[in-house]
Amino acid sequence: MQSIKLRSHVGEDGILHLDVPVGIADTDLEVTVTVQPVTAAQTDTPQGKGWPPGFFEETFGSFKDDPIVIDSEGVFDDWNRSA
Repeated sequence: MQSIKLRSHVGEDGILHLDVPVGIADTDLEVTVTVQPVTAAQTDTPQGKGWPPGFFEETFGSFKDDPIVIDSEGVFDDWNRSA
């Protein structure tokens, strides 16, 4: 058995659409769906936004000895400019 947890949004039509890749093909599956509204308090934390617990505490400062240097990105054409 595989448990997949995801967060989705219900549109104005009130219908929840799910596309869940399971890595299994050509077989029957039993699927259980639990619907639970998300509260604002659940989305105000890093875990509520999908980050694993302790992620920022464990990774903060990890590049202090080898900083990332961003070179010039060059000049890009403005393709969306009005003529």
